Amino acid sequence: MHFSSGINRPPYETADGYLQTTEGCSHNTCLFCTYFKDQKFKKSSIEEIEADIKEIPRYFGAPKRIFLQGADGYAADYDVLMKTAELLRKYVPSVETIGGYARIDNFYDKTEEQLRNMAAAGFANPYIGVESGDDVVLKRINKGYTAAQAREQLEKIDASGLPYIVNFLNGAGGHNYGLANAQRTAALYDGLHPTMVNTSMLTVVPGTPLYRAMEKGLYTESTEMEKLEEIHELVRCLTNDTIFMNEHASNLFHVKCRIPEAKEELLKYIEQFMENSDERELRQYRERITKAF
Repeated sequence: MHFSSGINRPPYETADGYLQTTEGCSHNTCLFCTYFKDQKFKKSSIEEIEADIKEIPRYFGAPKRIFLQGADGYAADYDVLMKTAELLRKYVPSVETIGGYARIDNFYDKTEEQLRNMAAAGFANPYIGVESGDDVVLKRINKGYTAAQAREQLEKIDASGLPYIVNFLNGAGGHNYGLANAQRTAALYDGLHPTMVNTSMLTVVPGTPLYRAMEKGLYTESTEMEKLEEIHELVRCLTNDTIFMNEHASNLFHVKCRIPEAKEELLKYIEQFMENSDERELRQYRERITKAF
């Protein structure tokens, strides 16, 4: 099978089968990211995809879910994605849903009707790296779109009935900008119906453009306590009926719960975690996991 950069997926997608529909990243200039830097973006041909689908039973048995590979597998053209679903039904009938990483701009060229067709074909819960709903932060980390553009695409996905997951990059705004980032991101998600709001904490890795900006004094990293205050503010401001998930290795604590049912309990948990935490010890954890990225 073709895996140009190895397997890359969220922790909760470990039981999936994997299939490459794109190589590299269609944007590949986010300032914090360490992935796919040695690859040029390329869309897989349907012939290559079909050949790989035929091999899925050999490598993954009879998976119920496929997680598309590449930084944003949903960047593949609509016709290719629909043909991929058809071929999966033919060769791997155990597959019920198709996920994958996605960027906001992966949906620019897909209409609401096409997204509805994709949902009917089994596409579900792409992990969309929105990161922030604050234009200052989006520009600061060079995501390549505005909050208004993100909202427009998320509303379209929402209306189509295609289930989806959104991400929040905790700490992306840097020192003294966490609360505004949390509030504006919660406002971006207000009224939408994501299956899950997933969070990860920014880890500034040596060698990245953001790290070089920090060395030059152009960016100041959030303290670990600031990140905790920011995630508390995000939870406080979220109005969605959804799953809140904070289980990435970059996070200082790990939880998965339903909000709003567990919202007050979650807020109290974060408050207690902050009360019982020491910045120096939290920073040591950050420095240890930096090597993993």
